[in-house]
Amino acid sequence: MACSCSAPEPKSPAPGFRKALWVALWVNLIMFLVEGVASLQSGSVSLMADAIDFFGDSANYLLSLSVLSMGMLWRGRAALVKGITMTVFGVAVLGRALWVAQSSITPEPLTMGAVGLLALAANVAVAITLFRFRAGDSDMRSVWLCSRNDALGNMAVMVAALGVFGSGTAWPDLAVAVVMGGLAITSGTSVIRHARQDIREAHARNPHADVRAEPAPPSPE
Repeated sequence: MACSCSAPEPKSPAPGFRKALWVALWVNLIMFLVEGVASLQSGSVSLMADAIDFFGDSANYLLSLSVLSMGMLWRGRAALVKGITMTVFGVAVLGRALWVAQSSITPEPLTMGAVGLLALAANVAVAITLFRFRAGDSDMRSVWLCSRNDALGNMAVMVAALGVFGSGTAWPDLAVAVVMGGLAITSGTSVIRHARQDIREAHARNPHADVRAEPAPPSPE
């Protein structure tokens, strides 16, 4: 849960946060392409859900970079957009899983497991890089949650691959896709609550904050 206490507004991004965002952005873009192709070849819904999540996270990291030197109001607004995106993604995954459940397509488990393992290694590295920023403002928190969800999603895809391999059915893949969709929804709503709190605090500190972005001195890198 997001902390409800009020903290002083940060005047500049935490040292190293910008570099960590660029690393996360490129890792997510590469893995979106890899998992996207693999999901088409294997027919896996959970792998496709993870690929779409990679793409959404890439856009979110780019959004974070664009508002990184601005004040709490604009970072809170960016986090609000990301929270809504995460929630919509979760709903879309649940809808896709429901649609596939009505078909008789069984995914190919070996491709699922191999690509899931590769994605897990990439996301664990990103999660470790972003771990120390998890307690920052709503924008930093949303970045951490994206990274954490990716690592959990990769592990879930590998579990689904084992389930499909053992059962010969698509149900383990669909079950994991539903869990991933639910995780995206709960994380998205958490980010939305924290972002709205940051926006309220920014307005309380500066009622005229809507007129212009709150400038902040560049962070020494």
